[in-house]
Amino acid sequence: MINSHGKFGQGDSMPTLGILQWFHIGDYNKVETTMQRLNELGISHLRTGISWADYHTPAGERWYDWLMPKLAAQFDVLPCFLYTPPSIGIQHKTSSPPKGPKLYADFLDHFIGRYGQFFDWVELWNEPNNLSEYDYTLDADWSIFSEMIILSSHWAKHLGKKVALGGMSPIDCNWLQAMAKRSVLDNVDAIGIHGFPGSFDSNFDGWDNYINRIQAVLDDNGISAEIWISEVGYSTWQHDEKQQTLEFLKVIASKADRVYWYSLFDLDPSLPTVDGFHLDEREYYFGLLTASGRSKLLYRLLCNVGLENMANLPWLKSADKKKAAQNDREKTVLITGGAGFVGINLADYFLNKGFAVIIYDNLSRNGVEKNLQWLLSAHGGGNLSVEIADVRNYFKLKSAVDRVSSVFHLAAQVAVTTSLEEPVEDLEINVKGTFNVLEAIRSSTHRPSLFFTSTNKVYGDLAELEFDPLGFRYVSNTRQGEDLVISESQPLSFHSPYGNSKGAAEQYVLDYSRSFGIKAVVFRMSCIYGPHQFGTEDQGWVAHFLIQAMRSDLIKIYGDGRQVRDILYVADLVDAFYLAWQHIDSVNGQAFNIGGGLENSISLLELLHWIEKKTTKEVDVAFGPARTGDQLYYVSDTRKAWEMLGWSPKVPKEQGLGKLYSWLEKNASKSSTSSQYNNGIPIKNPA
Repeated sequence: MINSHGKFGQGDSMPTLGILQWFHIGDYNKVETTMQRLNELGISHLRTGISWADYHTPAGERWYDWLMPKLAAQFDVLPCFLYTPPSIGIQHKTSSPPKGPKLYADFLDHFIGRYGQFFDWVELWNEPNNLSEYDYTLDADWSIFSEMIILSSHWAKHLGKKVALGGMSPIDCNWLQAMAKRSVLDNVDAIGIHGFPGSFDSNFDGWDNYINRIQAVLDDNGISAEIWISEVGYSTWQHDEKQQTLEFLKVIASKADRVYWYSLFDLDPSLPTVDGFHLDEREYYFGLLTASGRSKLLYRLLCNVGLENMANLPWLKSADKKKAAQNDREKTVLITGGAGFVGINLADYFLNKGFAVIIYDNLSRNGVEKNLQWLLSAHGGGNLSVEIADVRNYFKLKSAVDRVSSVFHLAAQVAVTTSLEEPVEDLEINVKGTFNVLEAIRSSTHRPSLFFTSTNKVYGDLAELEFDPLGFRYVSNTRQGEDLVISESQPLSFHSPYGNSKGAAEQYVLDYSRSFGIKAVVFRMSCIYGPHQFGTEDQGWVAHFLIQAMRSDLIKIYGDGRQVRDILYVADLVDAFYLAWQHIDSVNGQAFNIGGGLENSISLLELLHWIEKKTTKEVDVAFGPARTGDQLYYVSDTRKAWEMLGWSPKVPKEQGLGKLYSWLEKNASKSSTSSQYNNGIPIKNPA
């Protein structure tokens, strides 16, 4: 968690830290969510826009009557006054200078009179030297702007407010010098600067260098004012969330008096920017959260690791390409999604065998930072490299692929529910991400072999098979009482965006093997479980059930709980990977069903009863409607894997579940969490 005041690094003073978030009239839910999420971070300073144009609409006063006391109840609010009502602009647009400079000061006077008890500072305009924010071509000698600021700053000071001048973007000391010479800065208490290194400012010279230049202008004119970085951010439009974090660490280590990070949310992609166009994708991805509210790496680190500890995370430092290049490529493997539950176990296995491993992961799943920290502590040294990056970033991915002999592609969007909520992201990660891996391999000089993790969901809901409830599970009546297992001859039937994206991805993998000669194997996996699994309701249900039960939290079951899956202990899966790696020439282009088989099949209710027996306490359960497309029954036929790889599961489910339970006892949080459900139903023997 962040404290808005504090120390950072080796005892250096940290700037006062705030967040910028703009709101549109009627954004009631967004305001509430913003307050909740910033409270999670411990942020108490908020910079937000006060649109002069919006205020003069029919809903304007009613909106600000609600907004200002609402924000002030939680934040030290910095209102930024901007956007001319088009009806009084020299031209009919919000970036136009007003027809009379005094009109802006009059609006400020009115607003302070109505809401002044809710803020101590006012910020005058936003990026006045940025053409899209203030059209200075209509004010060529800056006379209108100068008079606007002189009048409004004088009156704001008279009304007891401190004054910040809108941030320069780009940072321009010549412009600031001109403003000083015109007495524009006489009543200004803080000078704002804006910067977006790595996103817009390609030749950025370092924060303290700019601050020193601004200070020199102030000193030259005998002006005493704070220097604020009133808007700074990094766009993740290329899915580089690690760099966003690094840019954040740089700016809060600066000697600015105050920093406002831009922003909490990404822009809504359905809305135009201030220019009225959706042309530059960079503008839409500056948030700590996506437009839909998914947290990015920086947000998760601030919540889970804390500001004081972030800079010392060894995996957050830039990847040591020189060290990685010294490793023997033939003994180096790349694991995408390598910080996840399966990836961390696979990496540990290869490292123990003397291989060099490159972990490539965007850390988008909660808890995987702990996995990475464990792996680094267990295998520090020259054989482990970590690349915090996204598979949608082709160039970073290509650089990693070029350094290895084998690629284990585990990175994916893994939840059916998420695919239904965010189908575009599901497609981009699962299809485009896999396509990037394939293209990186195809264009390399040495063509690493590829091992791809698919899913049993490629077989659809198996609705053509008939099942009857029998006790705590479903059983097949389709094959005259035979034990049913699903083989690779089962027709593919993609259901849900997730099923489609994983199915399309695996078919690309198999076709690249046929068309381009890439050595590749596909594993259609059933339910994998084991140590380092931080399961959720949507993925990793075995661990999720255990974690919820250990916390005495409610478990939600969709359907009647008789659904059957074959579960596979992760060490057995890792053995299958290694055997496929050893026999790649003979199994190239093959798909295998990989799961625990009949001996390790279990229904949801049967697992819950095992948990009750293990914990000696009743599990709290709620039942909800069955999920569309859910398989009532899936058990892998692993005979092909036995025939071609000599592989079969070795860890019985009771033993594997016991190992996972013991691991969770030592590593999972014991803190109780409130449940969104209040209709807990104890398990009873179903009729």
